[in-house]
Amino acid sequence: MGIIEKKFEMPVQSPGERIHNFGEVALGYDEETALLEAGRCLNCKNRPCVSGCPVNVDIPGFIQKIRSKDFEGAYEVISRSSSLPAVCGRVCPQETQCECKCTMGIKYEPVSIGRLERFVADLHNNSCAVKADTPVRNGHKIAVVGSGPSGLTCAGDLAKKGYSVTIYEALHKAGGVLVYGIPEFRLPKKIVEREIEGLRELGVDIQTNVIIGRTLLLEELFDMGFEAVYIGSGAGLPRFMNIPGEGLNGVYSANEFLTRSNLMKAYLDYPVTPIMKGGRVAVVGGGNVAMDAARTALRLGAERVYIIYRRSMEELPARREEVEHAKEEGVEFMELCDPVEITGYENREDPGDQRNGFVRGIKCRRMELGKEDESGRKKPVPIPDSEFVTDVTAVVIAIGTSPNPLIKSTTEGLIVNEKGGIVVNAAGKTSLNGVYAGGDVVTGAATVISAMGAGKTAAKAIDEWVGRQ
Repeated sequence: MGIIEKKFEMPVQSPGERIHNFGEVALGYDEETALLEAGRCLNCKNRPCVSGCPVNVDIPGFIQKIRSKDFEGAYEVISRSSSLPAVCGRVCPQETQCECKCTMGIKYEPVSIGRLERFVADLHNNSCAVKADTPVRNGHKIAVVGSGPSGLTCAGDLAKKGYSVTIYEALHKAGGVLVYGIPEFRLPKKIVEREIEGLRELGVDIQTNVIIGRTLLLEELFDMGFEAVYIGSGAGLPRFMNIPGEGLNGVYSANEFLTRSNLMKAYLDYPVTPIMKGGRVAVVGGGNVAMDAARTALRLGAERVYIIYRRSMEELPARREEVEHAKEEGVEFMELCDPVEITGYENREDPGDQRNGFVRGIKCRRMELGKEDESGRKKPVPIPDSEFVTDVTAVVIAIGTSPNPLIKSTTEGLIVNEKGGIVVNAAGKTSLNGVYAGGDVVTGAATVISAMGAGKTAAKAIDEWVGRQ
């Protein structure tokens, strides 16, 4: 067989079917397709793909195992570096990391590394009943704050080394952004639960409903016998546009909108927590979170959903796959538009009090692209006298998040930067001895795999630091 130039397509639910359910859109490779895709790998000696992976998975190694039909062996290779292979295979932006460095990609389409990782992880989770052996304890205790991808990775790596690890999670369910931020149709929660169960099998203790900075102070963890603390509490503080009308009923941050739907199941007929369903929804932003919110709104019964983005489609930061899926499902893109006001109806019970009124529309001004800004993208510039109003009944603001200031405000001596991110060195060490941090709480909102990379780096540093004490 000659060179297969294009990667094998991922089978998916049809758009007309999937907008009416929260089932996973991408259905996964079968064994035959996985073998054919693995056969495209050139098994390069210099392994450029590995350098593009934040957790340094031995990508050629696991693909060669697939080619020889040693699927469990392939899973073992991935698991040496990644604590969350089934998650990474679904949500990592491989196209800008490992796959963009694939040698095949120089002339043809790169090998579909993420789809192969998902295939291996799903096969293992669906067929392997053998539990991981709990490592022999080394007598040292480590606390991890937050059970998102960064905290889970750090905890898993330390548990494998014999540490007694306790994770403290503020919410009632472990998983962080994996359970409250990423919709079911992209990342089924049973997948996250299975990955977390694997950590429990390693002996990791997970305590939910514990808010570090309120339930317990950071310094109290050391009083409880923990020798080091890793902070992986994420970036859960939403940013707003600071325009008129943001206090109206029907205006959500993307965090609130997705948490109500994903974690609290507001899509049910009789939900514990309500959410506005149906109507016309505007989502402001152009990242993956904006795509998730828009596609969730469709599944909640919205008549029309608009993505409002102040730059052009070429600058849109969301993954291409997510953008294409959104288009297929009927999301409408309003590019080069910048919101200036959310208009609303007055509260009939209290006329004139617009704070408790309801969304009626979103007023935008048209933009054009000027010179490049500090991000390297062309800066959007307003076009005079170009304002217009689009009728909507709800607005979701997805323009980014910042680290929650609670831990900083209750911990003396912990240095943060001007954006509220905890300052760390290359090893993840903070300004406090024995305290490390990584992921979104350091960088601001970023990718799952970059957060995992930070957790892995810090776990190595913590192990070395404890060994020197």
